[in-house]
Amino acid sequence: MTDPTESTRRQMLVEINAAPGSREYLEAKHGQVWSTDQLQEDFEVLGFMAPLVAVRRKADGLKGSLTFQGSPRFYFGFEPHRG
Repeated sequence: MTDPTESTRRQMLVEINAAPGSREYLEAKHGQVWSTDQLQEDFEVLGFMAPLVAVRRKADGLKGSLTFQGSPRFYFGFEPHRG
């Protein structure tokens, strides 16, 4: 099975993890940032395709995606699903 997003996601992984940001840096750049525990409080995880995670926000059921970096593991850049 061919994944048309694989090359884009691999490039994103390289860029994100080449110089992972601190929480403060990520908040300044992307807004709200979640740790793994905070992610589990606010979202239901639907699936992973690094560096993206598909989620459903518990507060209102809105589906979307977050980007994450490997270490330290932070999730950021919530994008609502369009479709």
